[in-house]
Amino acid sequence: MDIDSEIKINARLSGLEAEMLALREGYLIVNKRYIQALATMKSLTAITLEAALRAATAAEQSALSSQAAANAAVAASIVPVIDATESAAEAAGLAALAAAEAAAAASAAASAAAAAAAFQAEETSLQASAEAAAATARATSAAAVAS
Repeated sequence: MDIDSEIKINARLSGLEAEMLALREGYLIVNKRYIQALATMKSLTAITLEAALRAATAAEQSALSSQAAANAAVAASIVPVIDATESAAEAAGLAALAAAEAAAAASAAASAAAAAAAFQAEETSLQASAEAAAATARATSAAAVAS
């Protein structure tokens, strides 16, 4: 092998080595950002799950309030009290519907976060999304009872 060929080969090897180092550095940066994105998605999913659970609880409590108001009206059996209690029960029912909508919105946000994280194979977010969906079902059921 002559000297010129050896110099060209060494130059090419040096160039390839520099490219590999640049690719490795790029990979490390992408990997770091990926880990940060997963952590953010996990946090977002946990927050939206909590919102969905709280909205479901609010809807259930509104349903209980509506039922208690109706029971009080029946027990009192006085027309003005019944009218006032029915109005309170209607307000509680509307609050339950609002809570159900909030639960649905929180569940949708949790599902969106979970879908993004699921794309990145994050199992915890999938579980939280399922729990948010269950909370939405609870809120919807409670809103139906309150209405």
